[in-house]
Amino acid sequence: MNAFVKETATEMPISVAQLRIARDLHQAEAALDEALVRQAQLLQTMIGARRETGVGPFVGQEALMRLVKSQQATLDAGGELARVHGRLSAIATETCGGNDACPPAALLEEADRAEAAASVRAA
Repeated sequence: MNAFVKETATEMPISVAQLRIARDLHQAEAALDEALVRQAQLLQTMIGARRETGVGPFVGQEALMRLVKSQQATLDAGGELARVHGRLSAIATETCGGNDACPPAALLEEADRAEAAASVRAA
């Protein structure tokens, strides 16, 4: 079966794989931050609505508690993603001979453009 994989798989340079992984990792990190910001905004809106509408002080309490649990889960996910980032950095060091720096954003954007151009040419 390994012979089949070697015959059909296309080789990707490590540098391209590294750029793609870094791009997607940075996007995942940004998405978690965005989720936290939106959850915080929702919490503020919910509490503000409760205060400004004059309903009882505990109306929606269960929903607020679930939202806070959701925020904690998102924070926990961020911690796990940080561990992924750390492990990927170690892998980059192991496979690229000491390349432990994250690729700069400009390189990630350049890789995105090159990938998009390649997919347009293939279509």
